[in-house]
Amino acid sequence: MSQVKQNAGTIFTARASRFVLDYLGAHGASSGEVITDACKAAGIRAHDDRAMGPVFMSLSRAGLIEKAGFCVRNKGHATGGGNIWRLK
Repeated sequence: MSQVKQNAGTIFTARASRFVLDYLGAHGASSGEVITDACKAAGIRAHDDRAMGPVFMSLSRAGLIEKAGFCVRNKGHATGGGNIWRLK
């Protein structure tokens, strides 16, 4: 994950972090996949969707968001469930 974060860069991380907080404020609890797709649609893109993982984890560690549950993933093959995030 640290390599993905490094490749994404600090500008992406800052913009994506702000987007996640704004999105959750406007839409309420949402899955990570939905937020990631909305972020990309807003023009905030990294080289790989996995770059959003460090964004979510950083916001969570900072006490700004928290896991609100789990959901079935729409993407990924043979992967576990996805996280639902909400503002803390």
